[in-house]
Amino acid sequence: MDKDNIKICYIGGGSRNWAWVLMQDLVFEKELRGIIELYDLKHEDAQANAQIGNRLLGENGGRWKFHANPSLADALRGSDFVLVSILPGDFEEMAVDVHAPEKYGIYQPVGDTAGAGGIIRAMRTIPQYREIADAVKKYAPSAWVINYTNPMSVCTRTLYKEFPGIKAFGCCHEVFNTQMLLAATLEEAGLAPAGSIKREEIKVNVLGINHFTWLDKASWKGIDVFPYFREFAQKYAVTGFKKSHAATTFAAGSALDDDPDEIERLRLFGCTERVKFDLFLRYGLIAAAGDRHLAEFCPHSWYLSSTEEVEKWGFTLTPVSWRITNREKLKQMAKAYADGMPMTPVLSGEEGINIIKALSGMGDIVTNVNLPNRGQMPGLPFDTVVETNASFSRDNIQPLVTNGLPTDINALVMPHVLANEGIIEAVFENDMEKAFRVFSHDLAVQTLPLKDARALFDEMCAKTLKK
Repeated sequence: MDKDNIKICYIGGGSRNWAWVLMQDLVFEKELRGIIELYDLKHEDAQANAQIGNRLLGENGGRWKFHANPSLADALRGSDFVLVSILPGDFEEMAVDVHAPEKYGIYQPVGDTAGAGGIIRAMRTIPQYREIADAVKKYAPSAWVINYTNPMSVCTRTLYKEFPGIKAFGCCHEVFNTQMLLAATLEEAGLAPAGSIKREEIKVNVLGINHFTWLDKASWKGIDVFPYFREFAQKYAVTGFKKSHAATTFAAGSALDDDPDEIERLRLFGCTERVKFDLFLRYGLIAAAGDRHLAEFCPHSWYLSSTEEVEKWGFTLTPVSWRITNREKLKQMAKAYADGMPMTPVLSGEEGINIIKALSGMGDIVTNVNLPNRGQMPGLPFDTVVETNASFSRDNIQPLVTNGLPTDINALVMPHVLANEGIIEAVFENDMEKAFRVFSHDLAVQTLPLKDARALFDEMCAKTLKK
């Protein structure tokens, strides 16, 4: 792999989130050079991003060129890396995922990974990922495939099930946010000045599945963070930690704190960590995802039984209508960027570039990653996709073996692992009855009479799945 001639194929290259993050991060990268082929079903969006990226990199001394390619085969041929960041369907279909269950009292803050919404979204996503895996097998079988799409576990597992020889893994930044919270914990305890601890300095041991990850160890400069976090969790268990997520959202073009749109975004996507504190004080490990995700993996009665209960726990049921409105704003921004409006690059804090450098032989890195379970997560089924730390080096990923989750936490995690496996089987076999059975076993859907579960499933499928 030639660091001065790297080829990246970006599937979903019309993205106005991850693609813009990548562009900005590349401004700060001075050791790699290459071309990024942007492929998107909406080719005009990929063309706009190519124009934006080339101008941004050109104005800032970047070493990369962007090209919008209408052919997935051509975009893949000769690629060293393949990035996948797609929206399965559209936001109108996601609105069904998230909001259709509300008439039955099922509330979902995110609805893209677990629960009724996550299952239906998976049913849309799996066929698309089978096509991606098949294309990679034909045109770029030796490329490293980095997945950013949710449901992360299902997407990554599908790639391997369709093409067992694929070199794929999934990346998620939820653990990064928790590292930042732990840094704030130590700073409040007086171990360092406020804002002085970098999240990378917090060493954590990650285990679980995506968006339901846990930490059983955390340290900073040899100091065990857990005793300090216990005091922190006890202090904020009722009130929540109000500063949470104000500086922890890894997204393109984060605005200033006094920007009304940014304030609203933080309100809708942030949390006060009360769910995380509650789980820690009961189970003794640190749940390492955001509260909006964590709540969906737990029994429905704990945090999501009503809108009042959601408000009590300090997070928000994010409406898909906001995403739809924001999409229009991003379209306007894309046009403005393409017409010459300056884009000030901001380093995201994501680790995608560092991972690419490590796989290219430019130093090692250890970070959390989603991979098939080959023994790194005892207690969970072999080959199911799990999230642990892994060591990246030249053309190699070595997942770090954990001791597995305690039995009581594993009991929370296992239903979701089996749901992921079950819905993948159902879609591969084109068996809608099996898919319904998986759907009906969901923790929230179980609270419904079977006839209501069937009515909800049929409605969501009819409105979001292509025939």
